[in-house]
Amino acid sequence: MTESREIFDRRVLRRHRTRAAAGIAGHDFLIREVAERLLDRLEDIRRRFPLALDLGCHHGVVGELLAGNPAGLGGIETLVQADLSPAMARQAAAKGRPTLVADEEALPFAEGSLDLVLSVLSLHWVNDLPGTLLQIARALKPDGLFLAAMIGGDSLKELREALMQAEIEVEGGVSPRVSPFADLRDLGGLLQRAGFALPVADVDTLTVTYSSALALMHDLRGMGESGTDRNRRRGMSRRETLLRAAAVYQETRADAAGRIPATFEILYLTGWAPHASQPQALRPGSAQARLATALDSTEVSAGEKTGKKN
Repeated sequence: MTESREIFDRRVLRRHRTRAAAGIAGHDFLIREVAERLLDRLEDIRRRFPLALDLGCHHGVVGELLAGNPAGLGGIETLVQADLSPAMARQAAAKGRPTLVADEEALPFAEGSLDLVLSVLSLHWVNDLPGTLLQIARALKPDGLFLAAMIGGDSLKELREALMQAEIEVEGGVSPRVSPFADLRDLGGLLQRAGFALPVADVDTLTVTYSSALALMHDLRGMGESGTDRNRRRGMSRRETLLRAAAVYQETRADAAGRIPATFEILYLTGWAPHASQPQALRPGSAQARLATALDSTEVSAGEKTGKKN
């Protein structure tokens, strides 16, 4: 990948994750909620996964949730954890599961070695998402499953608007403050390009309320989710700008109790490594019954025109 294609600074992301590691348990509500929802989806799939990977494991929330379910949630037998930050990986490893430091953009797993790859709120920081999806597809065994959740492009729209207005008022211009994220419309195609069968991409929206915009920013920093956009403003933000943004947020978004909403768009990705046992699309022209008959309607040839003449 060339330098010009890199949107996110992965070294900054590692620093943010490392800085957040010690206190992340006090800010992990979003990671924990999304992990629970992702595992709920896995529970609906009735099969075993001898070797699974938690890619971008943070401090081991997925492993913790699995350990709290003695029935063996999701059919996972062995879970390996991996995170970009050594500090996060150490915390995850302390919970008793095999863990390594690994970059989502350069996976260290052999081809066809994994039965399942899970990822919770990590892939939105990847520069080359198609390349990472391709690596994941290669690491899966035939009929292996990929299941992930990532932050979508409509997240934190309230914060973006408040920061933009504050910067225009105080500094006379706008700079990137909240990093750009993926769009749902692109993800199904990306899964197909990476070679996944039966690809599905869907969206969920979570709204969290805060006492103030500064409390929201503090929470994002505590999760290690501060912006890593290479075009972001370097150095500290002006105190006056942040205070004005907090005021704008409060003025335009606060409810009757004085609390402000923060919207998180969560994108879910599901795909299977191809296998002969999976459902296959029929060949064109191989149908045994006509659609018109099923719909109790009249079939019109493509060569015939209906309606009024001009």
